[in-house]
Amino acid sequence: MFPVTLEGTAAPTLMWAEERSIEPAALAQLRTMADLPWVHGVRVMPDVHVGKGATVGSVIAMRQAVAPAAVGVDIGCGMTAVRTDVTADDLPDSLRSLRARIERAVPVGFAMHENSLDTGALSVSGAGVHKGWTRFWQEFRDLHPGVQSRESKAMKQIGTLGGGNHFIEVCLSDAEEVWLMLHSGSRNIGKELAERHIAVARTLQHNQRLVDRDLAVFLAGTPEMDAYRHDLSWAQEYAARNRAVMLALIMQAFRDALPTRPVRFDDPISCHHNYVSEEVVDGETMLVTRKGAIRAGKGDLGLIPGSMGTGSYVVRGLGSELSFNSASHGAGRTMSRTKAKKRFTVDDLRRQTSGVESRKDAGVIDEIPAAYKDIEQVIDAQADLVEVVAHLRQVVCVKG
Repeated sequence: MFPVTLEGTAAPTLMWAEERSIEPAALAQLRTMADLPWVHGVRVMPDVHVGKGATVGSVIAMRQAVAPAAVGVDIGCGMTAVRTDVTADDLPDSLRSLRARIERAVPVGFAMHENSLDTGALSVSGAGVHKGWTRFWQEFRDLHPGVQSRESKAMKQIGTLGGGNHFIEVCLSDAEEVWLMLHSGSRNIGKELAERHIAVARTLQHNQRLVDRDLAVFLAGTPEMDAYRHDLSWAQEYAARNRAVMLALIMQAFRDALPTRPVRFDDPISCHHNYVSEEVVDGETMLVTRKGAIRAGKGDLGLIPGSMGTGSYVVRGLGSELSFNSASHGAGRTMSRTKAKKRFTVDDLRRQTSGVESRKDAGVIDEIPAAYKDIEQVIDAQADLVEVVAHLRQVVCVKG
Protein backbone atom coordinates (compact mmCIF):
# COMPACT_ATOMS: atom_id res chain seq x y z
CA MET A 1 0.00 0.00 0.00
CA PHE A 2 2.76 2.45 0.93
CA PRO A 3 4.59 4.46 -0.16
CA VAL A 4 2.48 6.53 -2.53
CA THR A 5 3.84 9.24 -4.80
CA LEU A 6 2.93 12.89 -4.43
CA GLU A 7 2.48 13.97 -8.03
CA GLY A 8 3.59 17.28 -9.51
CA THR A 9 6.85 17.77 -7.62
CA ALA A 10 10.29 18.41 -9.10
CA ALA A 11 12.03 16.06 -6.65
CA PRO A 12 10.57 12.57 -6.06
CA THR A 13 8.26 12.68 -3.04
CA LEU A 14 7.14 9.39 -1.49
CA MET A 15 4.56 9.28 1.29
CA TRP A 16 3.61 6.74 3.94
CA ALA A 17 0.19 8.42 4.16
CA GLU A 18 -2.73 8.80 1.77
CA GLU A 19 -2.81 12.18 0.07
CA ARG A 20 -6.47 12.65 1.01
CA SER A 21 -5.59 12.28 4.70
CA ILE A 22 -3.06 15.15 4.64
CA GLU A 23 -4.21 18.72 5.22
CA PRO A 24 -3.96 20.98 2.13
CA ALA A 25 -1.52 23.35 3.84
CA ALA A 26 0.88 20.47 4.54
CA LEU A 27 0.64 19.24 0.95
CA ALA A 28 1.43 22.75 -0.25
CA GLN A 29 4.49 22.85 2.02
CA LEU A 30 5.70 19.49 0.72
CA ARG A 31 5.37 20.58 -2.90
CA THR A 32 7.16 23.86 -2.24
CA MET A 33 10.04 22.09 -0.51
CA ALA A 34 10.31 19.41 -3.22
CA ASP A 35 10.60 22.14 -5.86
CA LEU A 36 13.72 23.71 -4.35
CA PRO A 37 16.62 23.23 -6.78
CA TRP A 38 18.89 21.66 -4.14
CA VAL A 39 16.44 18.93 -3.07
CA HIS A 40 17.18 15.37 -4.20
CA GLY A 41 14.10 13.81 -2.65
CA VAL A 42 11.41 14.13 0.03
CA ARG A 43 9.99 11.35 2.19
CA VAL A 44 6.80 11.84 4.15
CA MET A 45 6.01 9.93 7.33
CA PRO A 46 2.53 8.83 8.46
CA ASP A 47 2.43 11.43 11.27
CA VAL A 48 2.74 14.27 8.74
CA HIS A 49 1.18 17.65 9.51
CA VAL A 50 1.77 21.31 8.75
CA GLY A 51 4.73 23.03 10.42
CA LYS A 52 6.58 26.32 10.42
CA GLY A 53 8.16 26.60 6.98
CA ALA A 54 8.68 22.87 6.51
CA THR A 55 6.24 20.05 7.20
CA VAL A 56 6.47 18.03 10.42
CA GLY A 57 6.98 14.38 9.51
CA SER A 58 9.26 15.12 6.55
CA VAL A 59 12.68 13.75 5.60
CA ILE A 60 14.57 15.80 3.02
CA ALA A 61 17.81 14.92 1.24
CA MET A 62 19.62 17.96 -0.17
CA ARG A 63 22.76 18.40 -2.25
CA GLN A 64 25.26 20.86 -0.82
CA ALA A 65 22.55 22.79 1.03
CA VAL A 66 20.37 22.73 4.12
CA ALA A 67 17.18 24.56 5.09
CA PRO A 68 17.03 25.40 8.82
CA ALA A 69 13.22 25.25 8.73
CA ALA A 70 13.51 21.60 7.65
CA VAL A 71 15.16 20.92 11.01
CA GLY A 72 12.79 23.01 13.12
CA VAL A 73 13.38 25.50 15.88
CA ASP A 74 13.64 22.92 18.68
CA ILE A 75 16.96 21.63 17.39
CA GLY A 76 17.72 18.09 18.53
CA CYS A 77 14.29 17.46 20.03
CA GLY A 78 13.88 13.76 20.63
CA MET A 79 13.11 10.84 22.89
CA THR A 80 14.83 8.76 25.56
CA ALA A 81 13.54 5.66 27.31
CA VAL A 82 14.89 3.00 29.64
CA ARG A 83 13.51 -0.33 30.80
CA THR A 84 13.71 -1.16 34.50
CA ASP A 85 13.66 -4.53 36.28
CA VAL A 86 10.52 -3.36 38.11
CA THR A 87 7.09 -4.76 37.28
CA ALA A 88 3.63 -3.29 37.72
CA ASP A 89 3.19 -5.13 41.03
CA ASP A 90 6.26 -3.35 42.43
CA LEU A 91 4.97 0.17 41.81
CA PRO A 92 3.98 2.23 44.86
CA ASP A 93 0.30 2.31 45.74
CA SER A 94 0.18 6.03 45.07
CA LEU A 95 1.08 6.94 41.50
CA ARG A 96 0.22 10.52 42.42
CA SER A 97 3.12 10.60 44.86
CA LEU A 98 5.40 9.12 42.19
CA ARG A 99 4.35 11.87 39.77
CA ALA A 100 5.01 14.46 42.49
CA ARG A 101 8.52 13.08 43.03
CA ILE A 102 9.29 13.39 39.34
CA GLU A 103 7.88 16.92 39.19
CA ARG A 104 10.05 17.94 42.14
CA ALA A 105 13.14 16.50 40.45
CA VAL A 106 12.57 17.99 36.98
CA PRO A 107 11.31 21.56 36.40
CA VAL A 108 8.58 21.74 33.76
CA GLY A 109 7.07 24.46 31.58
CA PHE A 110 9.02 27.73 31.81
CA ALA A 111 10.65 26.70 35.11
CA MET A 112 14.35 25.90 35.40
CA HIS A 113 16.79 24.86 38.11
CA GLU A 114 17.70 27.63 40.57
CA ASN A 115 21.37 26.93 39.89
CA SER A 116 23.15 24.91 37.25
CA LEU A 117 23.33 21.25 38.28
CA ASP A 118 26.47 19.51 39.43
CA THR A 119 26.39 17.15 36.46
CA GLY A 120 29.50 15.40 37.71
CA ALA A 121 27.52 14.13 40.69
CA LEU A 122 24.86 12.59 38.44
CA SER A 123 25.15 9.27 36.65
CA VAL A 124 24.67 10.73 33.18
CA SER A 125 24.89 8.52 30.12
CA GLY A 126 23.27 8.55 26.73
CA ALA A 127 23.72 9.35 23.07
CA GLY A 128 25.23 12.76 22.46
CA VAL A 129 27.29 13.01 25.66
CA HIS A 130 30.64 12.72 23.93
CA LYS A 131 32.89 15.15 25.80
CA GLY A 132 33.45 16.60 29.25
CA TRP A 133 31.08 19.20 30.59
CA THR A 134 33.78 21.87 30.94
CA ARG A 135 34.73 21.59 27.30
CA PHE A 136 31.09 21.52 26.26
CA TRP A 137 30.32 24.80 28.03
CA GLN A 138 33.54 26.39 26.79
CA GLU A 139 32.20 25.87 23.27
CA PHE A 140 29.22 28.09 24.15
CA ARG A 141 31.48 31.09 23.57
CA ASP A 142 31.83 30.05 19.91
CA LEU A 143 28.08 30.15 19.21
CA HIS A 144 26.20 32.95 17.44
CA PRO A 145 27.09 36.27 19.17
CA GLY A 146 23.41 36.99 19.69
CA VAL A 147 23.08 34.21 22.29
CA GLN A 148 26.17 34.94 24.39
CA SER A 149 24.09 36.47 27.18
CA ARG A 150 22.02 33.25 27.43
CA GLU A 151 24.77 31.03 28.83
CA SER A 152 23.59 31.18 32.44
CA LYS A 153 20.01 30.40 31.42
CA ALA A 154 21.10 27.54 29.19
CA MET A 155 23.09 26.04 32.07
CA LYS A 156 20.08 26.21 34.39
CA GLN A 157 17.81 24.67 31.75
CA ILE A 158 19.91 21.52 31.40
CA GLY A 159 17.74 18.83 32.96
CA THR A 160 14.37 20.57 32.41
CA LEU A 161 11.35 19.44 30.43
CA GLY A 162 9.69 22.47 28.85
CA GLY A 163 6.05 22.48 27.77
CA GLY A 164 3.83 21.73 24.78
CA ASN A 165 4.08 18.12 23.66
CA HIS A 166 7.13 17.40 25.83
CA PHE A 167 6.54 14.83 28.56
CA ILE A 168 7.93 12.42 31.13
CA GLU A 169 6.12 9.11 31.51
CA VAL A 170 6.14 5.94 33.53
CA CYS A 171 4.90 3.17 31.25
CA LEU A 172 4.09 -0.53 31.36
CA SER A 173 4.90 -2.96 28.58
CA ASP A 174 2.52 -5.75 27.62
CA ALA A 175 4.68 -7.96 29.86
CA GLU A 176 4.02 -5.51 32.76
CA GLU A 177 7.64 -4.28 32.76
CA VAL A 178 8.09 -0.68 33.92
CA TRP A 179 9.73 1.77 31.49
CA LEU A 180 10.68 5.41 31.99
CA MET A 181 10.29 7.62 28.91
CA LEU A 182 10.76 11.31 28.15
CA HIS A 183 10.46 13.71 25.24
CA SER A 184 12.26 17.06 25.14
CA GLY A 185 14.73 19.13 23.16
CA SER A 186 17.23 21.99 23.27
CA ARG A 187 14.98 24.33 25.26
CA ASN A 188 15.23 28.08 24.67
CA ILE A 189 18.86 28.11 23.50
CA GLY A 190 18.13 25.80 20.54
CA LYS A 191 15.13 27.90 19.59
CA GLU A 192 17.13 31.12 19.69
CA LEU A 193 19.94 29.67 17.60
CA ALA A 194 17.49 28.37 15.00
CA GLU A 195 15.57 31.64 14.73
CA ARG A 196 18.74 33.72 14.43
CA HIS A 197 20.15 31.54 11.66
CA ILE A 198 16.82 31.45 9.79
CA ALA A 199 16.82 35.26 9.88
CA VAL A 200 20.31 35.26 8.35
CA ALA A 201 19.31 32.77 5.64
CA ARG A 202 16.34 34.90 4.59
CA THR A 203 18.71 37.78 3.71
CA LEU A 204 20.96 35.77 1.37
CA GLN A 205 20.76 36.63 -2.31
CA HIS A 206 20.04 33.11 -3.57
CA ASN A 207 16.91 32.96 -1.37
CA GLN A 208 15.27 36.18 -2.56
CA ARG A 209 13.08 34.56 -5.21
CA LEU A 210 11.84 31.63 -3.17
CA VAL A 211 8.09 31.06 -3.07
CA ASP A 212 8.32 30.71 0.71
CA ARG A 213 11.30 32.43 2.27
CA ASP A 214 10.76 30.43 5.46
CA LEU A 215 12.47 27.72 3.39
CA ALA A 216 15.62 29.80 2.95
CA VAL A 217 18.72 27.61 2.66
CA PHE A 218 22.42 27.80 3.41
CA LEU A 219 24.85 26.61 0.73
CA ALA A 220 27.92 24.46 1.31
CA GLY A 221 31.24 26.27 1.29
CA THR A 222 29.87 29.53 2.67
CA PRO A 223 30.61 31.08 6.07
CA GLU A 224 26.87 31.20 6.81
CA MET A 225 26.57 27.42 6.30
CA ASP A 226 29.65 26.76 8.42
CA ALA A 227 28.29 28.92 11.25
CA TYR A 228 24.88 27.26 11.14
CA ARG A 229 26.24 23.71 11.13
CA HIS A 230 28.58 24.54 14.01
CA ASP A 231 25.73 25.90 16.15
CA LEU A 232 23.37 23.14 15.00
CA SER A 233 25.82 20.44 16.12
CA TRP A 234 26.21 22.07 19.53
CA ALA A 235 22.44 22.43 20.00
CA GLN A 236 21.84 18.80 19.02
CA GLU A 237 24.31 17.74 21.69
CA TYR A 238 22.72 20.14 24.20
CA ALA A 239 19.36 18.45 23.58
CA ALA A 240 20.86 14.98 24.05
CA ARG A 241 22.57 16.10 27.27
CA ASN A 242 19.33 17.68 28.48
CA ARG A 243 17.54 14.34 28.10
CA ALA A 244 20.43 12.41 29.66
CA VAL A 245 20.44 14.66 32.74
CA MET A 246 16.65 14.47 33.05
CA LEU A 247 16.79 10.71 32.80
CA ALA A 248 19.35 10.58 35.64
CA LEU A 249 17.08 12.77 37.79
CA ILE A 250 14.02 10.66 36.99
CA MET A 251 15.85 7.42 37.68
CA GLN A 252 16.85 8.71 41.11
CA ALA A 253 13.28 9.84 41.83
CA PHE A 254 12.09 6.37 40.81
CA ARG A 255 14.61 4.71 43.11
CA ASP A 256 13.49 6.92 45.98
CA ALA A 257 9.88 5.86 45.38
CA LEU A 258 10.91 2.20 45.87
CA PRO A 259 13.15 2.35 48.97
CA THR A 260 12.72 -1.32 49.89
CA ARG A 261 14.42 -2.77 46.81
CA PRO A 262 17.30 -1.94 44.46
CA VAL A 263 16.27 -0.91 40.93
CA ARG A 264 18.27 -1.89 37.87
CA PHE A 265 18.04 -0.13 34.52
CA ASP A 266 18.91 -1.29 31.01
CA ASP A 267 20.98 0.89 28.70
CA PRO A 268 18.84 3.83 27.58
CA ILE A 269 17.44 4.17 24.06
CA SER A 270 17.77 7.70 22.67
CA CYS A 271 16.94 9.29 19.33
CA HIS A 272 16.72 12.78 17.85
CA HIS A 273 13.77 13.65 15.63
CA ASN A 274 14.62 17.27 14.66
CA TYR A 275 18.13 17.21 13.25
CA VAL A 276 20.59 17.12 10.34
CA SER A 277 22.83 14.21 9.43
CA GLU A 278 25.35 13.66 6.63
CA GLU A 279 24.32 10.38 4.99
CA VAL A 280 24.69 8.45 1.76
CA VAL A 281 21.47 8.57 -0.25
CA ASP A 282 21.22 6.78 -3.60
CA GLY A 283 25.00 6.43 -3.64
CA GLU A 284 25.71 10.11 -3.00
CA THR A 285 26.66 11.92 0.22
CA MET A 286 23.92 14.38 1.14
CA LEU A 287 22.62 16.41 4.04
CA VAL A 288 19.46 14.75 5.36
CA THR A 289 17.09 16.72 7.57
CA ARG A 290 14.52 14.95 9.69
CA LYS A 291 11.81 17.16 11.14
CA GLY A 292 9.43 15.03 13.15
CA ALA A 293 11.10 11.80 11.96
CA ILE A 294 13.64 9.36 13.38
CA ARG A 295 16.44 7.41 11.76
CA ALA A 296 15.37 3.79 11.20
CA GLY A 297 18.47 2.21 9.71
CA LYS A 298 18.65 -1.57 9.92
CA GLY A 299 18.83 -2.50 13.59
CA ASP A 300 18.45 1.07 14.90
CA LEU A 301 16.31 1.22 18.04
CA GLY A 302 13.80 4.07 18.09
CA LEU A 303 10.87 5.46 20.05
CA ILE A 304 7.50 6.42 18.58
CA PRO A 305 5.18 7.90 21.22
CA GLY A 306 1.45 8.39 21.01
CA SER A 307 -0.46 11.14 22.76
CA MET A 308 -0.93 11.19 26.54
CA GLY A 309 -2.98 8.17 27.49
CA THR A 310 -2.81 6.27 24.17
CA GLY A 311 0.44 4.31 24.41
CA SER A 312 3.85 4.37 22.74
CA TYR A 313 6.15 2.03 20.83
CA VAL A 314 9.75 0.91 21.01
CA VAL A 315 10.76 -0.03 17.45
CA ARG A 316 13.71 -1.40 15.48
CA GLY A 317 14.52 0.00 12.07
CA LEU A 318 14.33 -2.24 9.01
CA GLY A 319 16.74 -0.15 6.95
CA SER A 320 14.39 0.99 4.18
CA GLU A 321 16.50 2.88 1.66
CA LEU A 322 13.26 3.94 -0.01
CA SER A 323 12.39 6.00 3.08
CA PHE A 324 15.96 7.31 3.45
CA ASN A 325 16.18 4.97 6.48
CA SER A 326 13.48 6.89 8.36
CA ALA A 327 10.28 6.44 10.33
CA SER A 328 7.75 8.63 12.11
CA HIS A 329 8.49 10.41 15.38
CA GLY A 330 5.04 10.03 16.95
CA ALA A 331 1.34 10.14 16.29
CA GLY A 332 1.21 13.61 14.75
CA ARG A 333 -1.42 16.26 15.33
CA THR A 334 -4.78 16.33 13.57
CA MET A 335 -5.68 19.84 14.71
CA SER A 336 -3.99 22.97 15.98
CA ARG A 337 -3.61 23.71 19.66
CA THR A 338 -6.02 26.63 19.35
CA LYS A 339 -8.68 24.45 17.72
CA ALA A 340 -8.25 21.74 20.36
CA LYS A 341 -8.73 24.24 23.17
CA LYS A 342 -11.93 25.47 21.57
CA ARG A 343 -13.35 22.04 20.82
CA PHE A 344 -12.62 20.09 24.01
CA THR A 345 -13.31 20.53 27.72
CA VAL A 346 -11.59 19.43 30.91
CA ASP A 347 -14.23 16.69 31.21
CA ASP A 348 -13.21 15.44 27.74
CA LEU A 349 -9.58 15.40 28.88
CA ARG A 350 -10.43 13.45 32.02
CA ARG A 351 -12.34 10.84 30.04
CA GLN A 352 -9.63 10.42 27.42
CA THR A 353 -6.83 10.09 29.99
CA SER A 354 -8.72 7.82 32.36
CA GLY A 355 -6.34 5.49 34.18
CA VAL A 356 -3.31 7.78 33.69
CA GLU A 357 -1.96 9.77 36.63
CA SER A 358 -1.53 13.16 34.97
CA ARG A 359 -2.60 16.76 34.85
CA LYS A 360 -6.28 17.04 33.95
CA ASP A 361 -6.81 20.79 33.71
CA ALA A 362 -7.38 23.50 31.11
CA GLY A 363 -3.64 24.08 30.74
CA VAL A 364 -3.11 20.82 28.85
CA ILE A 365 -6.35 20.50 26.86
CA ASP A 366 -4.36 21.16 23.68
CA GLU A 367 -2.55 17.87 24.37
CA ILE A 368 -5.77 15.83 24.57
CA PRO A 369 -5.51 12.48 22.71
CA ALA A 370 -8.27 13.44 20.26
CA ALA A 371 -6.03 16.22 18.90
CA TYR A 372 -3.62 13.55 17.62
CA LYS A 373 -3.72 10.79 15.04
CA ASP A 374 -4.39 7.18 16.03
CA ILE A 375 -0.97 5.81 17.00
CA GLU A 376 -1.99 2.27 15.99
CA GLN A 377 -2.76 3.42 12.45
CA VAL A 378 0.52 5.36 12.31
CA ILE A 379 2.48 2.24 13.30
CA ASP A 380 0.57 0.05 10.82
CA ALA A 381 1.32 2.48 7.98
CA GLN A 382 5.08 2.00 8.43
CA ALA A 383 5.25 -1.77 8.78
CA ASP A 384 7.90 -1.80 6.05
CA LEU A 385 10.04 0.76 7.94
CA VAL A 386 10.14 -0.59 11.51
CA GLU A 387 9.31 -3.66 13.54
CA VAL A 388 7.72 -3.34 16.97
CA VAL A 389 9.96 -4.30 19.90
CA ALA A 390 7.58 -3.29 22.70
CA HIS A 391 4.20 -1.64 23.13
CA LEU A 392 4.00 0.65 26.16
CA ARG A 393 0.99 2.16 27.92
CA GLN A 394 1.29 5.18 30.18
CA VAL A 395 0.36 5.03 33.85
CA VAL A 396 2.02 8.35 34.82
CA CYS A 397 2.39 11.37 32.53
CA VAL A 398 4.13 14.61 33.51
CA LYS A 399 3.62 17.71 31.34
CA GLY A 400 4.57 21.34 31.62
